Amino acid sequence: MDTPLDAPRTPRDPEKTREKILDAAQTLILDHGFGATTVEAVVGRAGITKGAFFHHFRSKSDLARSLIDRFALMDREHLAMNLARAEKLASDPLQQLLTLIALYEEQLETMEDVPGCLFASYIYENKLFDEATLSVLRESTLMWRRVAREMLDKVAATHPPKVPVDMESLADLFYALTEGSFIMTKTLGDKTLLARHTRHLRTYLELLFGK
Repeated sequence: MDTPLDAPRTPRDPEKTREKILDAAQTLILDHGFGATTVEAVVGRAGITKGAFFHHFRSKSDLARSLIDRFALMDREHLAMNLARAEKLASDPLQQLLTLIALYEEQLETMEDVPGCLFASYIYENKLFDEATLSVLRESTLMWRRVAREMLDKVAATHPPKVPVDMESLADLFYALTEGSFIMTKTLGDKTLLARHTRHLRTYLELLFGK
């Protein structure tokens, strides 16, 4: 029996459609901000109907939460991948840390485009988001602090720093430097800044903990 024309239709590939919506929304938000990104703009960029949008997301706020959850997961997975590579390539704690930073530096150097950071975009417009969404931003920031602090403590145990150092704020420098570099890259249009700033961090740690 033929399906009536006005009957609801299930997308042939729901997951692919959902990812298209998320990809379109992320691009628009990074370019224009969350407040200026409308459902209509997302629908148009994704090449779908508004009905397809609301099949996957109850509202723009629901989209925002799903988008930052996906971004945070990708960030954690990327860090875990680079950590595993650094541990495979080096056994000394300092060399593992320097290798981790060098891996990010290498990846940033080879990026054709600098897409920006969704965390930064959200926090600039934090009043537009609910507490559950903002908690994802805080947890991601704290995750970076925990990982960096654990690595730094291992480094300091075998390579005492040459000068007194606040390990907590040094751990925060990993995240703060990256976010600041994203801002400068967007402002100045110089995509080399991310890798260059990361290289400065690696040099500083070499000087602080090296022989």
